[in-house]
Amino acid sequence: MFSSASTATRSRFLEAMKSVGCLVLSCRFLALYAPSRTFATSVGENFLPKKYGGKYTVTLIPGDGIGKEITDSVKSIFKQENVPVEWETIELSGQDSDAKIDEAVLSLKRNKVGLKGILYTPTGTVTRSLNVALRKELDIYASLVLIKNIPGVDTKLKDIDMVLVRENTEGEYSGLEHASTPGVVESLKIITKFKTERIARFAFDFAKKNDRKTVTAIHKANIMKLADGLFRQTVKEVGTTEYPGIDVKDMIVDNASMQAVSWPQQFDVLVTPNLYGSILSNIGSALIGGPGLVPGANFGREHAVFEPGCRHVGLDIKDKNVANPTAMILSSTMMLRHLGLDAFADKISKATYDVIAEGSIRTPDIGGKNTTTEFTEAILKKLQA
Repeated sequence: MFSSASTATRSRFLEAMKSVGCLVLSCRFLALYAPSRTFATSVGENFLPKKYGGKYTVTLIPGDGIGKEITDSVKSIFKQENVPVEWETIELSGQDSDAKIDEAVLSLKRNKVGLKGILYTPTGTVTRSLNVALRKELDIYASLVLIKNIPGVDTKLKDIDMVLVRENTEGEYSGLEHASTPGVVESLKIITKFKTERIARFAFDFAKKNDRKTVTAIHKANIMKLADGLFRQTVKEVGTTEYPGIDVKDMIVDNASMQAVSWPQQFDVLVTPNLYGSILSNIGSALIGGPGLVPGANFGREHAVFEPGCRHVGLDIKDKNVANPTAMILSSTMMLRHLGLDAFADKISKATYDVIAEGSIRTPDIGGKNTTTEFTEAILKKLQA
């Protein structure tokens, strides 16, 4: 829809899409594109990686599936642009041992910032999710997923601009299951007031600093009256007592799913327990063109890990050179802004949006026939222009 738009129109859009930096609970989180929201705050040195020889060292975990292909796109772009980042690469698969994840944890503790592909978690086995284990080990409790229409990607619904803030460390993903007797399995869902207050403040701080008007708590408190009731009530208490200028709403998750596909424009910031955030992020990605377009980030008290927002492994297209690297590239620009490298982030994100808007080079997931390599080369060429 932007292929015939004027350069001035595209420039205004891209200017509006610049990221926002905020300091929340001693960590900086960013909106990738937020019209008329241009706040920025600095981060204390204790919460940024150390800079050696003018460069930051960042942990890189390519992950499984298409992870290597799309992180290679980022590496190519950073290399051409002389971005002051050096990679400490950890080859980790979702089926590796705990000893291997310990290596990744130590790297992230040392570097404080990481760029990560998705680790495959097989179904039907007792293997735990290493994605979840990594977040729990480092207490990377807040997932931030940005869902917004991108010019050049034609979708049925327009004007979508919602942010998902998802609690990463408890809820249905607590991983506490056991067979009490043959044929009977009990799975524990953990919701605590402390962690709900923490994720609620993250969501409301994001809303306040990014001129967002509404935070909606997503729950199933009509059935899970204690667990989801605690989540719902705690979010509303935090909002009404600590953030009087922001409207606080709540919505049952099944209704929210229906509303998301019929009237997504009503949503601003959504705060969710773990499972509901996973469901809604995937619904949201489908609305704007697919998981290859949705960037994301995860924040803890001291660490930040940037990864595609929908967490799709892409095993079915592994090594076929057709994956869309946009989500990973935009996640990497969020990382650059976290590091204070805004000029590099602006240039790379603008080149990426320009390639998509022009429409001549695009991957199959958004209606094209080009390869991952060709899409990346188009961005590299745009950066040199």
